Amino acid sequence: MNNPFFREGSQRKSRRLKHIAFLPSFITLMNGACGFVAIVFASDARFTMAGYIILLAMIADVLDGRVARLTRTTSSFGGQLDSLSDAISFGVAPAFLMIKLVEFHLEYLGLGGLDFSIHLGRVMIVAAVFYAMCAVVRLARFNVENDEDETAHMNFSGLPSPAAAGVVVSLVIFHQQILPEAVDEASRMFHIATITTLPLITFFTGILMVGRIRYPHVANQLLRSKKSPGALLAIFTTVLLVVWNIHIALAIGFCGFALFGILRWLVSLFRKPASPKTPPPPHDSPGGANM
Repeated sequence: MNNPFFREGSQRKSRRLKHIAFLPSFITLMNGACGFVAIVFASDARFTMAGYIILLAMIADVLDGRVARLTRTTSSFGGQLDSLSDAISFGVAPAFLMIKLVEFHLEYLGLGGLDFSIHLGRVMIVAAVFYAMCAVVRLARFNVENDEDETAHMNFSGLPSPAAAGVVVSLVIFHQQILPEAVDEASRMFHIATITTLPLITFFTGILMVGRIRYPHVANQLLRSKKSPGALLAIFTTVLLVVWNIHIALAIGFCGFALFGILRWLVSLFRKPASPKTPPPPHDSPGGANM
């Protein structure tokens, strides 16, 4: 039949998704569900719990791809589902968490009616929206540029969205669990400095996501390449830091990872390429005559 409408309907029917891999898809949905639950906790001013839920989403994000590859059930559907879940858990949820934390502490510190609070609120909204949109753009770019061969995933172009979310979340947890209560003027000023810089850090983290600074794929780098004894000691020291105080370890780990890419990029800019050696001039033949 030459009816174009019939042909279009047939093509759509042939592209209909009939089967999906259950286990990796379920883990991916848990990632997105954790992001949604984190938003609910943040709206109820339970900031630490919201941060931990986003960290749980990161674990699900690592597991779903591993499970799909182990069971040989990787698919385009799984990749798209993963990006949509990441947009919730590592894009919207951290941005919303930052907004609610800053709003809460502006009221807690009695700054709700000051011009400073009004301007900070505007910066906060701009930073949150910018961060969330950068996460969406980064995930869409990753889908287009992604190489399905896992052995090629040794580096990322731009800060990965889970690591970017980790920067914001770890600072929120650090603020809630480590910083002192605002009972005197010194701690009050420290709180003000913290909530003032958090929107700026969130904004800058969004820039790192859509930038082209290269970051190592930590899991693949550890599992697929040999390491020096110094690297082994560094990893062991990190584990000890986690055991000693997980809140400090999270802040140092995520913020240090974000800064690592910047420092490595700056070093590469100032490192001059080695100049090629100039070949020696040809020697004259005996007697001064050229052959």
